[in-house]
Amino acid sequence: KMAEFLNLTQLKTSLKETILFDYYTAGFWWAKEMNFSLIQISGFMGLLNFALENLSIRRMTLGDNVKELERAVTGIRETESEEGGDLNLFSIDQGKAIIDFLFSRYLFLH
Repeated sequence: KMAEFLNLTQLKTSLKETILFDYYTAGFWWAKEMNFSLIQISGFMGLLNFALENLSIRRMTLGDNVKELERAVTGIRETESEEGGDLNLFSIDQGKAIIDFLFSRYLFLH
């Protein structure tokens, strides 16, 4: 299902697709092990995507990536949507764990 959702059609023959599949699958299972709610998992998967875009498209340094991710996690914790929905997705401890997880993944990808 994950490969289908990510539109990975050459998973068995493409190293790039295999790496992407591993990246998102590992993140998904880590979030499940952290007992994140479905909404938190969705937000976390967005952060995974954000982190990958910072690395591959924006070509940010590792330090800049970490700063951007810290801002993103803090922004999610501190922002409320205009419709009154609360976007306080993660506790401070969860935010720290997310940064640690993403930082360790960046060291692998970078």
